[in-house]
Amino acid sequence: MQQRLETFQQWLKDENIEAAFINSTENVFYLTNFHTDPHERLMGLFIFPEAKPFVVVPGMEARQVKDAGWAGEVIGYSDHEDPWDFIKQAISKRGLHGNRAAIEKDVLTYGRSEAFLSMFNKPEVVNLEDKLNDMRVVKDEKEIEIMRRAAEMADFGVEVGAAALKEGITEMEVLAKIEYELKKKGIREMSFSTMVLFGEKAGDPHGNPGDRKLKAGDFVLFDLGVVLEGYTSDITRTFAYKSVSDKQREIYETVLKAELASLEASKPGSRIGDLDQIARDIITEAGYGDHFPHRIGHGLGINVHEFPSMSHLNDGILKKGMTYTIEPGIYVPEIGGVRIEDDVLITEDGHETLTKFPKELQIIE
Repeated sequence: MQQRLETFQQWLKDENIEAAFINSTENVFYLTNFHTDPHERLMGLFIFPEAKPFVVVPGMEARQVKDAGWAGEVIGYSDHEDPWDFIKQAISKRGLHGNRAAIEKDVLTYGRSEAFLSMFNKPEVVNLEDKLNDMRVVKDEKEIEIMRRAAEMADFGVEVGAAALKEGITEMEVLAKIEYELKKKGIREMSFSTMVLFGEKAGDPHGNPGDRKLKAGDFVLFDLGVVLEGYTSDITRTFAYKSVSDKQREIYETVLKAELASLEASKPGSRIGDLDQIARDIITEAGYGDHFPHRIGHGLGINVHEFPSMSHLNDGILKKGMTYTIEPGIYVPEIGGVRIEDDVLITEDGHETLTKFPKELQIIE
């Protein structure tokens, strides 16, 4: 944590920024190791180029900040107190001499930005998210080790789901079995709402599980992930139940071919947008281009969707330590859909697929 703070403070110095206010749960966690959801209450990390940083949290959670390993000042407040009174006092002690301030422009509420910026005289406002994105995009060994274990739990979730399939079972019943077994393994939180979709419902990329019952000839799509020690995983696998038509098999094999080709291109120095384009060309050539409506994937880490966006428009370059998803899909409303998704780590000379569940077409009897 200390190295991350020092790196960020050096950026403040280099950019002549007087103070930074970090409000998002994920970025506070990245720089302090403290993770919580404060709901409507204010939580923030205040960092300065020279002065010591401090954390403001609801008083009920002040001790947890120290327990997480934060060695700096912690300001706790009660529900009947205004945290900005304490923040103003703490910043006043440190002194403000410039007129540049940094905030998370994309996530900070207007009211909180007003309260912070009111401490400056007509400040120039800098978006600090670009810097933190650049820092967070390359994972260290500890982060990678946690993400490997989170991916193992995602694999386990798919295994549970596949084993639960039987004629007449509903999507929600299978979903409940997956999450129950993961809870028994110690998983407290899924990284997003678990998706279990049968038949034609799998043709909706972001469909909602319900009371649809499983029947022979259905595609079954699982999309799930877990949160483990503050880091996420995300996997999608698609099965056929009892039987598979020639059309379904063609769709599946096309998606698999696209996914494997995109994975093959995953190595240091590759242009991010090329991974999307490679998969998109394969799906388009097979005649399903209009049925692949989303990008190839997204960055993965503390957030299940984070920087970078794995779009064909992205000219960024892959670097060792980056983690992201590869997840091409084809969705045909009257037939259903296929998506195959893996969590990927860029290594010294290639990539490692963190999710290991088999991808070849499986017909569940």
